[in-house]
Amino acid sequence: MPAELQTIIDLIRYGASRFGEASLTFGHSYDNAMDESTQLVLHALHLPHDLNPIYGQSRVTADEKAKVLGLFQRRIDVRVPACYLTGEAWFAGLSFKSDSRALVPRSPIAELILNGFQPWIGDVEVRDALDICTGGGCIAIAMGHYNPDWKVDAVDLSPEALSLARENVERLDARNVSLHHGDLYGPLTGRHYDLIVTNPPYVTNAETDALPAEYAHEPEMALRAGDDGLDLVLKILRDAPLHLRKHGVLICEVGESQQHLERLLPDVPFAWIEFKVGQMGIFALHHDDLVAHHADIARLASQRP
Repeated sequence: MPAELQTIIDLIRYGASRFGEASLTFGHSYDNAMDESTQLVLHALHLPHDLNPIYGQSRVTADEKAKVLGLFQRRIDVRVPACYLTGEAWFAGLSFKSDSRALVPRSPIAELILNGFQPWIGDVEVRDALDICTGGGCIAIAMGHYNPDWKVDAVDLSPEALSLARENVERLDARNVSLHHGDLYGPLTGRHYDLIVTNPPYVTNAETDALPAEYAHEPEMALRAGDDGLDLVLKILRDAPLHLRKHGVLICEVGESQQHLERLLPDVPFAWIEFKVGQMGIFALHHDDLVAHHADIARLASQRP
C-alpha cells in the first residue's frame, strides 16, 4: 500500500491516475476518471457523494485506505461500472439503486424531466404518462417524483429489471408509479396516455459486439436492437397511436441510430431535441404525425423479428 497516500484527495487523485493508466472506459453515469474515483472513495469511506471539498485533506486510516484500494483494483481487474460497485446511481437529482439487473441510469431524458418536458409538450395537461422499457425505473419514478399529480405506468419485459424497479419505487416512495411486466404495450390494452417516454434498446448488433468490457456487465437485451438498432423503436412508433391521446406526445431515445431512422423514414417530422451538450439522438413526435405516417412505419415494423 503506497505510504504516500494519506488523505481523501490523495486517494482520489491516485485512483484517477490508475484508471487512466488502465485505459478504463467511462460513461456509466460518470464520464471521466476523476469523478469515478471520487465516488468510489466516498462510497468506501461512507461519506456523502456531495462532500464539501474542505474535507479533502482529511487523513484516512490504514483500514480505510485498504478498502478504497481494493475497490479501485476491482474496478480495474473486472471492468465493472462504478455504479455497480457502489450500488447507487444518480438520475434527475435522485438516488437510485443500481445493479446488473438493469442498465446504469444515464439517459439525457433526465434533463427533459427536470425541465417539465418543455417546450415539447406545450400546454398539454398531462394526467397519464407511460415509460416503455423502464429498466430499473429511473425515468418513470423521476417523472412521478417531480409530477405528483401524474399517474405513471412503467413496463419492461425483464422480470429482473422490474424487480430492481420495484425496489426503487419503494426507495423513493413513488406511489403514483405502477409497474407492468410485458413486451412494449402488451400489458397496457385499453390504456391511453398524454405522454409516452421511452429509452428502448437501440444499439446495433455490430456496435454491441464491439462495446468495451464495462458494458458486458449490463443486460444485453437492454442494448442490442438489430442491425440498425431500430427493431424495437419501429414497433413503439407503430403502436403509439393506439395508446396516445389525440393531443399526446411521444419522446423516444435512439442515440446513434438516429441516422438509420431518418434514412428509413425521411418524411416523418421528427423533432430532434437540443440538450445542454447538443443533440443526443432523442426526438419528440406528436400523435397526429404518428397517424399520418402510420402506413410507412407499420410496413417497416412488420419486417422486424
